[in-house]
Amino acid sequence: MAQEKQAVLLPDFITVRQLAELIGASPIEVMKKLIASGIMASINQQIDFDTAAIVVEDMGYEAQSATTIAVEEEKKKAVDAQVWRKVYEAERPDKLQRRPAVVTILGHVDHGKTTLLDTIRKSQVAAGEAGGITQHIGAYRVTHNGQPLTFLDTPGHEAFTAMRARGAQGADVAILVVAADDGVMQTTKEALSHARAANVPIVVAITKVDKRNANVEQVKKELSDIGLTPDEWGGDTLVVPVSAQQKAGIDDLLEAIVMTAEEREIVANPEADPSGVVLESKVDPHQGTLVTVLVQNGTLHRGDIVVAGRSFGRVKAMFDENGKKLESAGPSVPVRLLGLNEPPAAGDSFEAVKNDKLARQLVGERRTTAQAQLVRPERAFSLEDVFAQFEAGKAKELTLIVKVDVQGSLQPVVDGLKRIGDDNEEGIRVRILAEGVGNISENDVNLAGASGAIVIGFTVTIDNAARRLADSLGVEIRQYDIIYKLFEDIELALKGMLEPVYADRTIGTAEVRQLFKLKVGVVAGSYVRDGEIRRNARARVKRGGKVMAEGLSVSSLKREKDDVREVRSGFECGIGLNNFDEFRLGDLIEFYVSERVN
Repeated sequence: MAQEKQAVLLPDFITVRQLAELIGASPIEVMKKLIASGIMASINQQIDFDTAAIVVEDMGYEAQSATTIAVEEEKKKAVDAQVWRKVYEAERPDKLQRRPAVVTILGHVDHGKTTLLDTIRKSQVAAGEAGGITQHIGAYRVTHNGQPLTFLDTPGHEAFTAMRARGAQGADVAILVVAADDGVMQTTKEALSHARAANVPIVVAITKVDKRNANVEQVKKELSDIGLTPDEWGGDTLVVPVSAQQKAGIDDLLEAIVMTAEEREIVANPEADPSGVVLESKVDPHQGTLVTVLVQNGTLHRGDIVVAGRSFGRVKAMFDENGKKLESAGPSVPVRLLGLNEPPAAGDSFEAVKNDKLARQLVGERRTTAQAQLVRPERAFSLEDVFAQFEAGKAKELTLIVKVDVQGSLQPVVDGLKRIGDDNEEGIRVRILAEGVGNISENDVNLAGASGAIVIGFTVTIDNAARRLADSLGVEIRQYDIIYKLFEDIELALKGMLEPVYADRTIGTAEVRQLFKLKVGVVAGSYVRDGEIRRNARARVKRGGKVMAEGLSVSSLKREKDDVREVRSGFECGIGLNNFDEFRLGDLIEFYVSERVN
């Protein structure tokens, strides 16, 4: 029986010296093998993969392309990350059927997304749809050469990512729109980051090719620079020039979408209990709550009882994008519903339940969970946790979003972070999901929340809205002013040696207004001036701005005669502190908790 060869991963290009080190041979041996193959190369000369593979195979190893394996892993990751796959894992394979692909359009605000959508939609109406477009429901269906497609009319990548942050996948294919007269913009790069984070395959539409200053070839070069190499240049990205005004290239774009979708196993079980995602909702003064949903699995029927986020109700009526009444809707079909008690949020999942009692119970549980998260959301993922997550098999890489103050700082920071990941002996890699110049924004936080990433800021500030959003989503933001400290923290995190940093946060202040001497000690009759005071917090006593005692635990906290856990601003209470009786009228008692700040 032949012994299995040891596999060696080879990059696209490698020097003779590096190849020798890789296979544990001397450079002279490698050079001799090359000469035998008719190739003269010095010790520091680079050779390509095919040449290196000849040497490796000749020396008893199996050559494998690191680039090819990386591409295959990315494709597998893209397939595994599709939310609909997780939904259908429990379904019987014989019940799964091909469903129409769901398409979303992303890109810069002025590059023609809306015009392109309208052109595609109107071309279908002109092809013979009865009645025309009578209402806008945030999604619509078209057919190209017998292949149905569903388009989501979402307003940009922020909404796309906000849906993902709420657990909804939504799209199977993303169209990245780039104007031929403008080229790749910063917003284009952001949209690309969002699509890549969702692991959604990308088709590029170069719009406005009819303009005088259009430069399609320049746009293709810019696309190649950001990792979207056109297929005609040897890459794997379908790039289609279109003109919405002249209705040129629309069929080619639809064909590219169909081809991209055919490479994916886009399936569903029409017989399953219906479930899907909310696209948009509003309250109409005449009809009540109108909710647009996309059915992702199963078949939704009129009369079904539906729970959507924290809303519920019986489906009284369903309409398609043309205003036609429907009795049922299968996978990948967008419909507008009547019958829910209140508007759910875009991105909320929906499901059908057996009865009204179960619907009310589910909604009640979700409301309770949401209120608990508002008090203090758990941090989704922190830098200190990355090594433990890796060891537990929950993470294979550290995903970062990097923001810096000036363009000149961006490349050194990004290159340094990637190098740290490449040199890490533990096997944890660093993935830069998005990078850019400017302060940390809501857009950055939304992307991090949807992707399990950490936001790194180098000499930048955080927008107030972004900070609030990060707190609500549990996203970690780390700010640095010294590049060496940034690199040091990442290195320590990848080795499991980064210690968390804690700081005290004052949660409430009470003013002492009366004193009660009891057998157990002195109780301070107090008025809560701001915030809230808690029994499980620590306390410090201040007098005239000077700290009299600190780190005190609470022995008792009473409202009237009742023991309580907390007292809010504007109420009176009795406070007892362990090992402290020296209260005076006018003392301030500050309550604080220790929280992790990084």
